[in-house]
Amino acid sequence: MMEVNLPEVLAEVSGQFARYEQALTTNDVAVLDELFWDSPLTLRYGVGENLYGHPAIRQFRAVRPAQGLQREVLRTVVTTFGRDFATANIEFRREGSTRIGRQSQTWVRTAAGWRVVAAHVSLLQPPA
Repeated sequence: MMEVNLPEVLAEVSGQFARYEQALTTNDVAVLDELFWDSPLTLRYGVGENLYGHPAIRQFRAVRPAQGLQREVLRTVVTTFGRDFATANIEFRREGSTRIGRQSQTWVRTAAGWRVVAAHVSLLQPPA
């Protein structure tokens, strides 16, 4: 039977997700690179880019603007499945924007620790 949200596993993933969020909003590229699985199978679908493989994700992070990264997290849902697999999803709003963003991440426990193996970021259209 699948064990969902074991307290210690949920705490581990939530901690890594908090590290990711802090690194994202402060442009700590080294931590962002660390937290993505170093594999050609890793992917990140962004608002304006599709990145396949850790090298492409790393290059994107190295050249993206470091300004305007602050955001308000509106809702967070972290769910763990067993001891080695988890999802983390948030809704957010960038400072000065009325648009709602969504971020989904799939996390897997690797020999190096918890790593994002797939991520997706999108923005909802503003209400008409």
